[in-house]
Amino acid sequence: MSANGLEVFDKTLDITHVWLKEIMADLGPDKQVAWKVLSTVLHKLRDRLSINLAAHLGAQLPLLIRGVYYDQFEPAKMPAVCRTREEFVDEVAEWLSDTRPVDPEKAVNAVFRTLSRHISQGQVDHVKQALPKGLRQMWDEAEAIVVEATVLEVTPVI
Repeated sequence: MSANGLEVFDKTLDITHVWLKEIMADLGPDKQVAWKVLSTVLHKLRDRLSINLAAHLGAQLPLLIRGVYYDQFEPAKMPAVCRTREEFVDEVAEWLSDTRPVDPEKAVNAVFRTLSRHISQGQVDHVKQALPKGLRQMWDEAEAIVVEATVLEVTPVI
């Protein structure tokens, strides 16, 4: 029996909580801040992609997260110009200014890591290729931390 009446709701809530816990592991134990970070970075990322690429990324997101991804979606304004990593991080910082202090670069890295863990590598590659070089490098750095953590988890201690 479903706790919320429909199994699809239970599943998307469970998956969303997993994503938020991963972000909180990087930014601290505040679920509201993690949700704000996730939605902000997803919006800023979405707005820099072509409409087709944004739709393909959205299709891989869990139902609840997909809803926030498409909130305030304005396809006519896409893709927004973003020339540098700094521009992207500054925009994220501006949108996070109504929360407790959060390092915007850590926020972006946390979301990139979470996306890298949960969406297909092919989709990640397509999205990264659409971004400016500095932002691609930032995503690569975030993924490297995922790989290091995975290696540490499976390396036997002798």
